Amino acid sequence: MAEREELLRRITVNPAIFQGKPIIRGMRIKVENVLALLEQGATVQEILKEYPDLEPEDIRACIAYARHLVANEDLSAVQVEAVQ
Repeated sequence: MAEREELLRRITVNPAIFQGKPIIRGMRIKVENVLALLEQGATVQEILKEYPDLEPEDIRACIAYARHLVANEDLSAVQVEAVQ
C-alpha cells in the first residue's frame, strides 16, 4: 500500500501543462502517452530509450495510476452488452 502511494506521488497535475492532464513528475510527459506506448506493445526499455528522463518507477506509476482509476470508477455510464 505504501509503495503504491509512493508511485502515485510521481503523477502530478499542473493546469499550465497539457490543460491539467496527469503528467509524470512535473515533466511534459503525459501518463496517457506512456500508457499508449504500453498498449502498443512497447517494452519498458523501449519507453525509457524514447524518454531518457523517465525512470522505471515512472512507468510503474502510470500503471498504478490507471489501476487506481479503474478500481474507483463508476461504471454507470458504461454500456454493458449481454453475453450469450
